Amino acid sequence: MASRAGPRAAGTDGSDFQHRERVASHYQMRYMYTNKLVTCPDRLVSAFQVTVSQLTLVSHKVVASPYQWEYPYLLSIVPTVFCFLALPRNNISYLVISMISAGLFCVAPLIYGCMEMFPVAQQLLRHGKAYRFIFGFSAVSVLYLVIVIAVQVHGWQIYYSKKLLDQWFAGTQEKKKK
Repeated sequence: MASRAGPRAAGTDGSDFQHRERVASHYQMRYMYTNKLVTCPDRLVSAFQVTVSQLTLVSHKVVASPYQWEYPYLLSIVPTVFCFLALPRNNISYLVISMISAGLFCVAPLIYGCMEMFPVAQQLLRHGKAYRFIFGFSAVSVLYLVIVIAVQVHGWQIYYSKKLLDQWFAGTQEKKKK
């Protein structure tokens, strides 16, 4: 190290800075996985439909009443809350709760929704008749499109949470070894 009062320390000509400018790979991975955890915009569709239906803001001819699976799906905000609580301090337990609740509150209602709407979708395909509409489109078609997107996004959320959890867990194991 250089000092103000004396000569530079032996062996430090200033070219040994390369190792200090690198970011450790596990920190790079943590940053990448943290940025991939996204919130799901499909909750807005369900929240909008439930709110409009409950408050009768618009006629039921414009926005159909919600299916039963949409009410528990509104709880899908819980995994996002726990995920955001886990991120600032690398809290493993909150991230585990986020992953479990993503399966319970996100994926399970979507699977149930597919099963609940299947007879109506069959009727639409066979006879071309739809009885529920969302802004002029068949409610079943719109909701199946929302479900396809939601399953993908929630699958990514669980996948990246697992990857981030593995990185955090590896970091805590390294600290315990020292």
